[in-house]
Amino acid sequence: MEKKIGKSSSGVTEQGFTLLELLVVLAILGLLGGLVGPKVMDQFARAKPKTAKIQMEDLSASLDMFRLDVGRYPTTNEGLVALIEAPADASNWAGPYLRKAKLPKDPWSYDYHYQSPGTHSEFDIYSKGRDNQEGGDGEDKDITSWE
Repeated sequence: MEKKIGKSSSGVTEQGFTLLELLVVLAILGLLGGLVGPKVMDQFARAKPKTAKIQMEDLSASLDMFRLDVGRYPTTNEGLVALIEAPADASNWAGPYLRKAKLPKDPWSYDYHYQSPGTHSEFDIYSKGRDNQEGGDGEDKDITSWE
């Protein structure tokens, strides 16, 4: 689609695109973006709950290592911080139990909630989803370690 525009003073032919050709290409790119964009965003939305589940499994494994060393799970008051900082009465603590020695946030940048003893098991870990409120649907749905 290159067009000859004319000769320059040095005798070399200059080439370029017409405005109409550029507008057609931009229109095609806009249509592609309109079709592909929503699909990509939907994939991001579905990946966040899966990421939260994986992080909760990692936290659960770290809590199990804590229990092996200390003989109990951290209390609700000690929280998940006990995985990176030794509680006052944990003489056999051999942490930090997390690779980065930093507590992960859920995919929506909120802290994970922890309760021990838990309502559903020895400990409960959960995220309240995008809205950080109890319940909800879609991305606002709670993600739990016991389901």
